[in-house]
Amino acid sequence: MRIRVAHWTVPHAKGTVLIFPGRTEFIEKYGKTATELAKRGYASLAIDWRGQGIADRMTPNRAIGHVGHFTDYQYDVDAALAHAQALNLPRPYFLIAHSMGGCIGLRALTRGLDVNAAMFSAPMWGIQMSPALRPVAWGLSAMSRSLGFDHTLAPGQSEEFYVLRSTAEDNTLTSDALMFKFLQKQLEKHPDLGLGGPSLRWLNMSLMEMHQLSNVPAPNLPCVTFLGTEEVIVDPGRIRDRMAKWPNGTLRVIKDGRHEMLMDNPAMRQMIFDETATLFDNNGQVPHAA
Repeated sequence: MRIRVAHWTVPHAKGTVLIFPGRTEFIEKYGKTATELAKRGYASLAIDWRGQGIADRMTPNRAIGHVGHFTDYQYDVDAALAHAQALNLPRPYFLIAHSMGGCIGLRALTRGLDVNAAMFSAPMWGIQMSPALRPVAWGLSAMSRSLGFDHTLAPGQSEEFYVLRSTAEDNTLTSDALMFKFLQKQLEKHPDLGLGGPSLRWLNMSLMEMHQLSNVPAPNLPCVTFLGTEEVIVDPGRIRDRMAKWPNGTLRVIKDGRHEMLMDNPAMRQMIFDETATLFDNNGQVPHAA
């Protein structure tokens, strides 16, 4: 299994931020995030998870998001961390994790991921769905595994890329029209980076992982989590419950924030990156200049 990572360096860096993207995302989407971190003195490393970006895809149909077991992503975490160490990227390490990356990141923290502090953006600790649909999602996705059709698209999903079948006005990701156009142009120019909807197996594995993580105590690690008031993808209730019990954890609710606040208007992004850098600054040693 071949995955992909990229890193950005800065002179006399205060440390390195590990960037864990969400489902369907890819390294290039986080170039602007890496730029903001560099402005604040941090190197960074981002990853294409297995089955995404131009890492190896998991099914012959590369449009379908798929995974064998959700904990398989931890192999990718371990490989990325080993790569950061082999590159001698500056310590300490920190974590920024968005959406699905927030689920993977929380599991990694419970396994002892070596970071001094973490920032979560709309973490996928639960998925929004109606109470009537939830048992159907559990039942159908579990049945698909035993009957051998778990590699097919989950009901209601599409092989089309979300940002290319949405508009700046009706999308659930960002309220910033210029940023949304930027996201569209990336996929129009490099369609191999894109990903459509998840498979039934991905759905089942993710539901199981989120349920199991909901019963795991939060790590004793400084943390800030950002949640938008316009969030419609992940479950705000799960996020609030988790952060209410997180030692040294802070929940920041962002007015008018949608799912991808790191890709929103300049004022929102500056506020989030400033607060994140302050958290990291307060929890890491700044190396002496050479």
